[in-house]
Amino acid sequence: MTRNIAIAFIGFGEVGQLFARQLREEAGVAVSAYDLKFADPDAGAPLRRAAEAAGVRAAGSARDAAAGAGVVFSAVTASAAEDVAADAAEWLAPGQVLVDLNSASPDTKRRCAQALEVRGLDYVEAAVMAPVAQPGIRVPILAGGRRAAEVSDLLNGLGFRTRAVSETVGRASATKLCRSIVIKGLEALMIDCARASAHWDVQDDVFASLGETFPSIDFAALARLMDQRVARHGLRRAAEMREAAAMLAEMGLDPALSRAIADCHERRAGAEAASSIAK
Repeated sequence: MTRNIAIAFIGFGEVGQLFARQLREEAGVAVSAYDLKFADPDAGAPLRRAAEAAGVRAAGSARDAAAGAGVVFSAVTASAAEDVAADAAEWLAPGQVLVDLNSASPDTKRRCAQALEVRGLDYVEAAVMAPVAQPGIRVPILAGGRRAAEVSDLLNGLGFRTRAVSETVGRASATKLCRSIVIKGLEALMIDCARASAHWDVQDDVFASLGETFPSIDFAALARLMDQRVARHGLRRAAEMREAAAMLAEMGLDPALSRAIADCHERRAGAEAASSIAK
């Protein structure tokens, strides 16, 4: 039954492309997508080629992409999440559900939900709890909202690993962002540690000392892995940490640390981009 459902993606970046391709190849469902860049002859060309290669219909608008889809994924950026929800309130039909994959703060997700629910439309927040590159649709996802359990069952039938955690929007996003403070914070710490120890040529001693304190961790390997992640995805991770900072500020807590982590990720990603251009 689930294989007869159509899926739409608003936003066709890394996550949208990966999920859409797997849904086509592994679940055999009809998939459509819309991205603002589709209208740009240069920036949109690679996205359109990716859609064609995956058997995904490249739509001319978000309304067009969502037409006939049972589930519409919002896979844009945290800063654009509310715009997509407000837009969806104009074209989402009763029975359809907007599943918000964006790494936004709990209050942002609640505002997105309200924009739809005041019109009797359905919204489910989805918190992606790990990097998606390897597992793809099998990445752990927490879901929240009044249709979270139903949507989780539907998506799991297509190969996802989604778990409904609350009928109230906000809890899933809070879980993700609280986790991100630690994960992205560790990445920032390891980047600075590795660079400083390399400058003084003391990496072996530093990592050996850390290994004595935490013997289950290969710190040299961890430093390389974390640096690669941030070099490639630092801008997106920085945006996520700014959402974590917003969450803390909304709680009346000091967001300075989360903002500093975001700055670190942006610096590393910027350095990588500059290095690529220089080459």
